Amino acid sequence: MDKLGTALQISDWHGRRYRRFELESPVRIKFQLASMSTEIETVSKNVSIGGLLVRSAFPIPPQTPVTFVLSVCGKQAVRPIHLAGEGEIVRVEAEEGERAGISFALAVKCNAKITQLEEYLATVSGTKKS
Repeated sequence: MDKLGTALQISDWHGRRYRRFELESPVRIKFQLASMSTEIETVSKNVSIGGLLVRSAFPIPPQTPVTFVLSVCGKQAVRPIHLAGEGEIVRVEAEEGERAGISFALAVKCNAKITQLEEYLATVSGTKKS
């Protein structure tokens, strides 16, 4: 099983609108803050076709519109697959990390479903719909 297959686990999704996948991948987030365009590097904690949860060293205020690029790669992939989306920050939680300092969990709700993401993750996890 490749690195992505090992790291990818389906979360318990009962009571949720979309199935979640535990996935640690780089995510670049862009947003406007005080009329200035800002871009930060984060790491996903879990993803679904309706949104994602990322870990960041920088908090983004709730209701802030964002665009993002999620870079997913597997051991057999020649290069990463880049999945783009847009949405808004719906939750920000401070969390004490294993490393010194505090990081933030940022929940992003997508404006439109990320259908390519569902198809790719279902294929990798072996749960592709017929």
